[in-house]
Amino acid sequence: MYAELEEKIRANCHGVDLARVRAAYEMARSAHAGQLRKDGCSPYVTHCVAAADITVDMGLDEDSIVAALLHDVIEDTALTHADIARQFGTAVADIVEGVTKLTRVQYTSVEDEQMENIRKMLMAMAKDIRVILIKIADRLHNMRTMAYQSTEKQRAKSLETMEIYAPIAHRLGIQRVKWELEDLSLQYLDPAGYKEITDSLESRMPQFEAFMSAVEEKIQRRLDEEGIRATIYSRIKHVYSIYRKMYAQKLDISGIFDLCAFRVIVDTIPDCYNVLGVIHDMFKPVPGRFKDYISTPKPNMYQSVHTTVIGSEGIPFEVQIRTWEMHHTAEYGIAAHWKYKMGDSSAVLRAGDEDRFAWVRRLLESQQESDAQDFFHNLKIDMFADEVFVFSPKGDVINLPAGATPIDFAYMIHSDVGNHMVSASVNGRIVTFDYVLQNGDIVEIRTSKSAPGPSRDWLNIAKSGSARTKIKQWYKRERREENVIRGREMLDDELKHNGLSLDDVLDEAIMSPILRRLSYSNVEDLYAAIGYGGMTATRAANRLKDEYARVQKPDRKTTVDKLTEAAERREQAAAKQTGKPIHGVLVAGLDNCLVKFSRCCTPVPGDDIVGFITRGQGVSIHRRDCENYRSSIASPENDGRWIDVSWSDHITDSYVTTLTIIAKDRSGLVMDIATVLNSLNAKVRTLSARDNAGTAITTITLEIKNLAELKYVMGRLSSIPGVSEVVRNGK
Repeated sequence: MYAELEEKIRANCHGVDLARVRAAYEMARSAHAGQLRKDGCSPYVTHCVAAADITVDMGLDEDSIVAALLHDVIEDTALTHADIARQFGTAVADIVEGVTKLTRVQYTSVEDEQMENIRKMLMAMAKDIRVILIKIADRLHNMRTMAYQSTEKQRAKSLETMEIYAPIAHRLGIQRVKWELEDLSLQYLDPAGYKEITDSLESRMPQFEAFMSAVEEKIQRRLDEEGIRATIYSRIKHVYSIYRKMYAQKLDISGIFDLCAFRVIVDTIPDCYNVLGVIHDMFKPVPGRFKDYISTPKPNMYQSVHTTVIGSEGIPFEVQIRTWEMHHTAEYGIAAHWKYKMGDSSAVLRAGDEDRFAWVRRLLESQQESDAQDFFHNLKIDMFADEVFVFSPKGDVINLPAGATPIDFAYMIHSDVGNHMVSASVNGRIVTFDYVLQNGDIVEIRTSKSAPGPSRDWLNIAKSGSARTKIKQWYKRERREENVIRGREMLDDELKHNGLSLDDVLDEAIMSPILRRLSYSNVEDLYAAIGYGGMTATRAANRLKDEYARVQKPDRKTTVDKLTEAAERREQAAAKQTGKPIHGVLVAGLDNCLVKFSRCCTPVPGDDIVGFITRGQGVSIHRRDCENYRSSIASPENDGRWIDVSWSDHITDSYVTTLTIIAKDRSGLVMDIATVLNSLNAKVRTLSARDNAGTAITTITLEIKNLAELKYVMGRLSSIPGVSEVVRNGK
């Protein structure tokens, strides 16, 4: 079996040191000596060779092949990280150790949300992308040889594969591996359903082959006539995709017609659309089944044009059209980068490579080396850099923001756990509350009913907004008297900085309007809010200072001012009845204060946002990348006026935002823009266009539900011929 691996490497992998690979095989064979596979006769090392063989199919590098041969030695033998590093280098040893760590992660079937956390945690723990790819290769061979396991083990491993490893393969764009993992898993999860489909396909295979051959020949002949160079492949859709469609549409196998799929591979992107035109001219397209993943790639950067058409015999079939480069990405996903580089004798990154593999850059942190080997030696998972995944003592995976502490963990479990926490341990060792949690940590919180409650210092230690909010809520509820005294002193100090004292503003004519606008019943409620952090002393003092100045002059309040205040009171009353925040924004520590969205950057749900306490106009919401925010955050004048805000979980409104489209001026451009917006059912408020020395600048204001919808709209607008850029305002 090893000889076959060596022959495959010689034929497909340029520049690989076969002597080094053989040395890894000999180390694995010696370390696993006496160990057998579950069939009772195959030496265990055959599994190691098979995993390495799969990494060759993926197009991975020499270190990956070596690490695949050794991937189980730390877990199952006496060899150590140091032993591997001594002979094969630290990079290989780190990969093997990474695979070992992933193997030790315990898995049980859980809810979908928890499952996604487990997938993310595995990705984050892997660090080097080759770790996760070798783990997938290991799992693929184990699934291929699952017949010798017990029925219980077959089902457990198949469920784990279906819910964890197949989705990760999909996320990394390795479609061929994903399909095989799904089909192998289905074989054990629903043997009867799997057999029904495979038996039906086998019995109808002669008809399928005749049909596919005829269609291939017909399309090839027409493309030759059109002068389009193309290669055509046909296949039967994989078993799990048919199975899923059967259950989604409540049909048996005889009711599924579009079982055949064709792939047309061409040289250029214009040829993709030329082929699409030819296909639609030859066959009747099925309405609603056209998808353009070239202009709008999938998140894993899969690109193709998909269409479903009706053949001459009334049989529907799918056609996927792509370039060769798109084909490599679709087949090998993230490994396509190495597949290209390993086939390039110069092994130097060309100028266009970084753009071509921009999706790799989004997933990974590149060290920007010019040598292809160095390039992927330093690849790191960057997908979840802003998150950390830890275990509870029961084995649940808890998702927290990067930099989170035991305080954040405790409050994520439950408010009572956080409020009664007395100590924390990580991996069996007691740690301080400001310990920064790492991926894979096992965190245990000890509580006591006699605990004094959270310290105010925790507000500075906690990383998550939810933990800080729960701490403030505890102080609001449990320490009112202390909060009142503390808040009164803080407000008095702030007023003195503004040339006033508390006595100056306690007059009912000054205090009452402010209490009403801020939704406090009396002045003690205001003091308490300042004391526990629900209201800043700066904000309250500014309001009182402005009201003090107004009262000293004749009343100049306009009808508009009065109507604005009345509208504000109605909004707050409605919000109190529904229990949901006004405008879908939560202001840290404040219930339903007046919120306005800034026109300079027009934030929408999904944007990272921050609030600015205005004078008399509530909190103005800005994006954190807003120019106004960036230019004023450091100003002493605005100290204390920028506050934390976040989006509510209960958002139903649409939000107004503005886009600017920059394109080469041409006839019909505005009509094309309007057509795209109409096809998306976009709610457009205004659209204006102007010419600037041959460049068309079109500005549209529209209503959007969230950032994902906005990005989709921008992507579709970017695909319009001639459009060079689509930008949001405020950057």
